Amino acid sequence: MIKLETELRNIKGINEKFLTKLDKLEIKTVRDLLWHFPFRYDDFSSVVKIADLKINQAATIRGVVKKISLRRSWRRKFVIIEVLVTDETGGIKAIWFNQPYIAKVLRAGIRVNFAGKVILSNEELVMQSPAYEPVTATTQTRHTAGLIPIYSETKGLTSKGFRFLISAILRAMESVKDFIPEEVLSSNEMPNIMTALRNIHFPLNMGQAERARERFAFADLFLLQLTNLKNRIALSREKAPPLVIDAVWTNEVISKLPFVLTEAQRRSLDEVLADLRKSQPMNRLLQGDVGSGKTVVAAIAGFAAAENGKQTAFMAPTEVLARQHYKTFAKIFKNMAIGTGILMGGETRAYYGDDLEAKVSRSKLLAEVESGKIKILIGTHALISGGKTRKPAQFKDLALAIVDEQHRFGVDQRAALVKQEKTPGEETTVHFLSMSATPIPRTLALTVFGDLDLSIIDELPVGRKQIITKIVSPANRQKAYDFIRQQVKAGRQVFVICPRIAAAEAEGEAVEDEPRDKRKDLWAEVKNVTEEYERLSKSVFPDLRIAMLHGKLKSTEKAKLMSDFSAGHTDILVSTSVIEVGVDVPNATIMMIEGADRFGLAQLYQFRGRVGRSDHQSYCLLFTDSTAETTQSRLNALLKAKNGFELAEQDLALRGPGEFIGDKQTGIPDLAMKSLNNMELVKAARDAAASIVKKDAELSGYPALRAQLASFQQQIHLE
Repeated sequence: MIKLETELRNIKGINEKFLTKLDKLEIKTVRDLLWHFPFRYDDFSSVVKIADLKINQAATIRGVVKKISLRRSWRRKFVIIEVLVTDETGGIKAIWFNQPYIAKVLRAGIRVNFAGKVILSNEELVMQSPAYEPVTATTQTRHTAGLIPIYSETKGLTSKGFRFLISAILRAMESVKDFIPEEVLSSNEMPNIMTALRNIHFPLNMGQAERARERFAFADLFLLQLTNLKNRIALSREKAPPLVIDAVWTNEVISKLPFVLTEAQRRSLDEVLADLRKSQPMNRLLQGDVGSGKTVVAAIAGFAAAENGKQTAFMAPTEVLARQHYKTFAKIFKNMAIGTGILMGGETRAYYGDDLEAKVSRSKLLAEVESGKIKILIGTHALISGGKTRKPAQFKDLALAIVDEQHRFGVDQRAALVKQEKTPGEETTVHFLSMSATPIPRTLALTVFGDLDLSIIDELPVGRKQIITKIVSPANRQKAYDFIRQQVKAGRQVFVICPRIAAAEAEGEAVEDEPRDKRKDLWAEVKNVTEEYERLSKSVFPDLRIAMLHGKLKSTEKAKLMSDFSAGHTDILVSTSVIEVGVDVPNATIMMIEGADRFGLAQLYQFRGRVGRSDHQSYCLLFTDSTAETTQSRLNALLKAKNGFELAEQDLALRGPGEFIGDKQTGIPDLAMKSLNNMELVKAARDAAASIVKKDAELSGYPALRAQLASFQQQIHLE
């Protein structure tokens, strides 16, 4: 009997040539084949009389083959097959190119269905390359006279081949036990797995197909929510050091800050400190718009750990961002004498409440971390990886791990921070705080980050002015340059962002809103840092001080460039997206983005947040040569959105969740990924998972579900 785990090569009738083609699509088992879902359906359900056919109509006709002819083109480069089919109302030709075997399959006198589009050729109606199948009184059609599934194909393996194989296997295989509990299926009015498999491949109508697709998306979302809930339960059973933090101390620290916290900052800080007081480990995501002040919340949490004699590790995705956080912490802790260090590939520094730029050797810094003298250590992945010749940091008593832009790190990297050996065989869990300046739509927060508690800073510091954003067409480029020069002469500074470091890197890359055959050539025209720097410094602003920054520069070079820009020694900084997060230059008031249509909305929002960080009026100029309607619509969304969260919802709708969070980085199945913007389905899956876990947290009474969940958890890797 054929089962889901049966390998296709063990099924009689599937030849080696067919198996080789399937291997190219990574289809090896019955499960792989049945979960190779159609990506669309051709509607040939309407069976039409030949005399009633119209140009460009998609339809099925049923008649008798009268004549078959095979001829070569006048250049003898390909074979043309013509078949004349008739019914009681008339006749029509069907034409195929380079498929001579059709002349052997379709014989004169047989009754046949043809399904396809009717076109006008040489002043007569013909069906070009229609699907076909012989019919009898008992024939169950698979390729005509219905909704015809169309699959992702490979050379030599067509949708017709998939339909033939899947149909045969569905008839021959044993019934599959559904891992989703019956009560969940019933309460959500979902079809069982066998019904869903039949309906997604061979639906009678689009309603059946859509419901089946929704059922499989629900199944993956259900497993994802179960994973989150079980992670929460497992975490609640672990122990972390409870910190003593009273209200008097908190208020005293806040009163010494060089600025006033917003209500949203204070609310988020209270939530974080409440978690730190518990003996269960904190697992919280701190979200906030660019420039909303997340770092000060994290800094006070680190200060609280230091006051308890504990240590904090703060990991950032880039050296630019790590260095920015180090300076921010030092500013906040001025005169507080908290040992703070920075550890990166090419830089080690320490701060004890006096000299921000005090350089120390790597060995001395690591020794002071291990002894506990350094209470807060900031850095990149160097905190945990060290390198081939360098050992990572060893903490004396780590209590808090903070990761900025947490989706940029993998699970293993975070785990290396969160787990610390105290004594041989005794593992202690530390508190974990994740920060993100990328506003996350609620559906994603409930799923991809569903195991994290959520704190949101949804207001900007007092006195910040709204950033004026404009889309700049090629016709207005010179006006924009004149305005930039005017701002620089007034003492302000400018960021210029380009999509790539050099044009050569862009060859073959995708360009939005353009046909595939034109994309390679168009990428050669995309502004890049190297060329843009040369053009601006020599032709456009030869009298201004311009510098170039990108990720391929050495750490020391990047540090010097950013230091010069922050100090006002540079007027214009031309950069790649390396400055997307963390850079704080209050005097920079213009963000000019070349090729703005090449970036997603969330990323554009990040760029814009690099300016508007003082009481000076700031501007964001979106340069684009594209006149495509989709481009203009997307960029206009940036102009109209009231805040980052509203924009994130629009970005999710426009680009889809896969583009938003990176489907390659999560392992979430395609259907579930595409359904992450379906709030009702996400909520239904979350409620169903909560109901099952409440009843049976270990899933002891649901062995099929428990086995499926274990397999699912190996497949995904949420970041």
